[in-house]
Amino acid sequence: MTTYIALLRGINVSGKNIIKMVELKQLFLDLGYHDVITYIQSGNVIFKSHIKESILIEDTIVSGILKRFNYAVNVLVLTKNELMKIFNSNPFLAKDPTMDISKLHVTFLNTEPDLSNKHQIDALVINSDDEFIISENCVYLHCPNGSGNSKLTNNLFQKKLNSAATTRNWKTVTKLIELSN
Repeated sequence: MTTYIALLRGINVSGKNIIKMVELKQLFLDLGYHDVITYIQSGNVIFKSHIKESILIEDTIVSGILKRFNYAVNVLVLTKNELMKIFNSNPFLAKDPTMDISKLHVTFLNTEPDLSNKHQIDALVINSDDEFIISENCVYLHCPNGSGNSKLTNNLFQKKLNSAATTRNWKTVTKLIELSN
């Protein structure tokens, strides 16, 4: 069986799309997944499956959430190995391993990013301390003044890179790696 991590976007935010983690865990079990673990309320689920195609799993989860909770949410499914590669490839930590991880985030993209509008994102950070690096299907973020003060938002990357996206802070990514072991 393969270990997967599902990242749900837009649940339990500002009182919208409320799903209790016990109910989300039960949905995954009902969908036939094994060893299901949820982590915090923002929609992180670690589970195992015999299915080898992440896109099939994503479609099943999206359909299951729509049917059971009547919410249309974006779901990104990564294998444990894919998440580990993203974790081990953070260019900010490669440059400075002592960097404050509370200032680091990663935006996961469902598809290969369309870079034709990258210059518009670059323009937003010219006079800012914020930094971003696009690498394959993710965007690494360093927001030294806090993500709440940054113009580098999930919606910005989703719109400008033409890919569904969901963002997690580095502490969450680290915990997902730990829980998936």
